[in-house]
Amino acid sequence: MSTVKINRKETHSHHFSSMDQEHEAGKQGVWLFMVTELMMFGGLFVGYFIYRGLHYDAWYEGGSLLDWRLGAFNTLVLLVSSFTMAQAVTDTMQGNNKKALRNVIITTACAFIFLIVKYFEYSGKIHHGLFPGFDLWTYEGQTGENLRLFFVLYFVMTGLHGLHIIIGIGLMFWLIKRLRRDDFNEKYYTSVEGVGLYWHIVDLIWIYLFPLMYLI
Repeated sequence: MSTVKINRKETHSHHFSSMDQEHEAGKQGVWLFMVTELMMFGGLFVGYFIYRGLHYDAWYEGGSLLDWRLGAFNTLVLLVSSFTMAQAVTDTMQGNNKKALRNVIITTACAFIFLIVKYFEYSGKIHHGLFPGFDLWTYEGQTGENLRLFFVLYFVMTGLHGLHIIIGIGLMFWLIKRLRRDDFNEKYYTSVEGVGLYWHIVDLIWIYLFPLMYLI
């Protein structure tokens, strides 16, 4: 018995006049959402720079207590994931869902590697009493208070970024499911492109977090 392959997305939704309009609307929606994310992190970056100017010595000491090698490794991991995600978008635009599936799986693996490294990094900071809460804090005096503020921002900013990584992993699993069903083609790849935009913004935020926290 012969089977006929039916694409799950051959026409635009009823509230759009064309596939192109639906694609552009979806992409603009993702960009608007990303703008709100950038505004949120932007506020945190502004706070970071203000307090860095006020408490430079504490910020210098706080940066020296972070392992730049772990941060650099995670930066490399995210750069690889950004490349594979971009390639997955290109693959779906060319109708090659199998190749796109492989690239999305690699991207997901990179995301897990990032979180695993972050877990060991956080564990080390907590073990050495650098988590700014409860009875774990070991630094006293005014310098200690300023250093505590540094680590509050460190855990909030990197933790919030890590939450976005976890959300990204969920989106990757959703794409993997749909790619296995062969849902996308040359005319319909909006979902892959939208997740790709989200992932690139997440990577971009880390590109700024890494030098600010670990290097400067």
